[in-house]
Amino acid sequence: QVQLVESGGGLVQPGGSLRLSCAASGIFFSLYAMDWYRQAPGKQRELVAGITSGGSTKYADSVKGRFTISRDNAKNMVYLEMNSLKPEDTAVYYCNAKFGRSDIWGQGTQVTVSS
Repeated sequence: QVQLVESGGGLVQPGGSLRLSCAASGIFFSLYAMDWYRQAPGKQRELVAGITSGGSTKYADSVKGRFTISRDNAKNMVYLEMNSLKPEDTAVYYCNAKFGRSDIWGQGTQVTVSS
């Protein structure tokens, strides 16, 4: 079946790093644009980073220079490397896959940045 499963979230200190992973199954992964979104309590969901099927990347201004999105088509995986984390990065992070009519979401993984 079609599924995205995130992992790698957790509690980290300000200035620290985390690497989120998203494993895709049941899709022709290489055709999909892959995105990471996040949603903090009381806030709207926002696009954090995206990578197209061709490998082009885009980042929210708030994370540019700190986060890196990448994909490994051979492993059906997308990653979000998060460095220099700030308390305002605290949110549930969601993996998303889009191709044509298909719009698939993972279950989310909690990232908490706190001292």
